[in-house]
Amino acid sequence: MITGTTKLIAHLGYPTESFKAPLIYNPYFEMNGIDAVVVPMGCRPEDYPAFLKLLFRLSNIHGALITMPHKISTMALLDETSTNAKVAGSCNAVRLGSDGRLIGDMFDGEGFVRGVLRKGKKVEGAHALIAGAGGVGSAIAASLAQSGVDHLAIFDANETTATALQDRLKKYYPQLEVTVGSADPEGFDIVVNATPLGMRRGDPLPIDIDRISPSTFVGEVVMTKEITPFLEAVRARGCAFQVGTDMLFEQIPAYLEFFEFPTTTADNLRAIAKFG
Repeated sequence: MITGTTKLIAHLGYPTESFKAPLIYNPYFEMNGIDAVVVPMGCRPEDYPAFLKLLFRLSNIHGALITMPHKISTMALLDETSTNAKVAGSCNAVRLGSDGRLIGDMFDGEGFVRGVLRKGKKVEGAHALIAGAGGVGSAIAASLAQSGVDHLAIFDANETTATALQDRLKKYYPQLEVTVGSADPEGFDIVVNATPLGMRRGDPLPIDIDRISPSTFVGEVVMTKEITPFLEAVRARGCAFQVGTDMLFEQIPAYLEFFEFPTTTADNLRAIAKFG
């Protein structure tokens, strides 16, 4: 039930038809008696800068979830951003500070790392390879750096994109070893597919499977299918792995903490979510 006291969390993006967050947050809020609601709000890019500022003038606004195509453009509209957001170059959560300032953070990578840790893989001191240096790959790189990996290797078909991420990582984590240019997974403890490869039938595999060790932990970000061809192939090699939707469910507890709501576990959220 939405009332005059309900805290509004806008889910901002365009278009909105594929939004899944309301189907996770709202059942959780209802089950736990939290007077808040996530509302999808479709905002075209040309309207977004003015709309975000006006949105946070509402007396009952509590925060916003930010999705495509606004994650990057949000950065220039904030008063304060986390290191993760700065390294990622994008933001997917905004809240209103007590002084009226807009505070932004990025949780895609946090969700990924929480999932890896919960599955028992050590991140601190690890060597990790990320294929894909776009929005989600940059966010994962930021959180892996924050969690203490020793070496990050970044591969992207656009070398300029990969080099820009390398520069941001070196600025905020100067002691971190960051290399760019190779997708060879041999010798890495953690390997991540942060490319769109696997979303469409017939896509090539993003990484040479034959060079991945069975002891390597493999992460996937594609969510259109739980076991993508890439995960099917690494599973056959004996690798432990993480499916794409794990990143989604694991980041929501971090969001709840950011918005100062009672938090929960990814397993609980999976159990109450209103989609498969």
